Amino acid sequence: MKFAIIKECKNPPDRRVVFSPEKLAEAKEKFPMADFVVESSDIRVFDDEQYQNKGFDVVHNVSDCDVMLGVKEVPIENLIPNKKYFFFSHTIKKQPYNRKLLQAVLKKNIELYDHETIVNDKGFRLIGFGRYAGIVGAYNGFRAWGLKFRSWELPKAGPLPNQDALIDELNKIKLPNIKILLTGSGKVSNGAQEMLDAMAIKSVSVEAYLSKNFDQPVYCKIDVLEYNKRLDGKVVTDVFDFFNHPEKYESNFMRFARVTDYYIAGHFYGDGSPYLYTREDVKSSDFNIQVVADISCDVDGPVATTLRASTIADPIYGYDPETESETDYRNEKAITVMAVDNLPCELPQDASEGFGDMFLEHVIPAFFNGDEHGVLARAKITENGKLTPSFRYLQDYVDGIE
Repeated sequence: MKFAIIKECKNPPDRRVVFSPEKLAEAKEKFPMADFVVESSDIRVFDDEQYQNKGFDVVHNVSDCDVMLGVKEVPIENLIPNKKYFFFSHTIKKQPYNRKLLQAVLKKNIELYDHETIVNDKGFRLIGFGRYAGIVGAYNGFRAWGLKFRSWELPKAGPLPNQDALIDELNKIKLPNIKILLTGSGKVSNGAQEMLDAMAIKSVSVEAYLSKNFDQPVYCKIDVLEYNKRLDGKVVTDVFDFFNHPEKYESNFMRFARVTDYYIAGHFYGDGSPYLYTREDVKSSDFNIQVVADISCDVDGPVATTLRASTIADPIYGYDPETESETDYRNEKAITVMAVDNLPCELPQDASEGFGDMFLEHVIPAFFNGDEHGVLARAKITENGKLTPSFRYLQDYVDGIE
């Protein structure tokens, strides 16, 4: 079987890749029956020569390959018929802007595997860039704080080479005695927590965070049962009660908003769950948050201050609570918002290396062990010009029916 590391052709350019040269060499060593080639690219974080130095052919035409490995959506005109493709298609939630892409995939008889659909038998994702979104998001939030209050000027994350460089920059600043709140329990929030811990910021319990003042910066990491409560007052400890019955809950987030200065949103928001805070909540005198790093970036949703996704080029904007509209983030009454929706792009080397670790562990073996764990079967969205059974809910989307 012949695999191609394809060139990223979506605009704006993305420098990430599924496999670094070192990880691709490891894949070849573990699966000598596999053939790997690399499509030439002038934007990839690892240049062509680095792959050639590991013994891989770098080519301009990958049409003789069986499996195409990419990161972002492949432009329709670049799709090669009758191949297997792996990339983030951004179609499984019926995103309108990619309907034509999925239609083209079906028309060209492509087997599409979306990185988001690569899950274990319990439905939990096996690969992704979430950790790196958390790392960069936390950094960008501290950068936003410094710019808002003119207390420090951190460089943008993108030009820095890796996570260690981001940490070095953060450890040059002196934080005031602020309280930092982090929501979530997955890869995104864990990535953000890595940065807080690397800065030696003290982690405190929910009880202490809500009730005590500190003479140093502190953070508190909370999950769904701490920022939501059951409507009937029943106290539960099983998070699946919330996941299975979100309609039985209401937000309990405002008790944290009263004492929080900097909020990092690293949670996953499920359909039907209560909003963490609303626009009315933000108008309250009890709402103390000054800076929001919304890594989850659900626009006009559970984090009401997120009016839009921001960009790597222009990552920060202000939210005016009174007018519920965007304003200059330096305005005294503005809440400063960082809501970049493609944060891992700012850490392409680390993100690519981490992604390759997961892809080699969970995906490549499935091609050579008869897919014994069902990874490929669960991830496959299209086959023989049709949607697979698990993804037939997309048929009206494909048909253009709203």
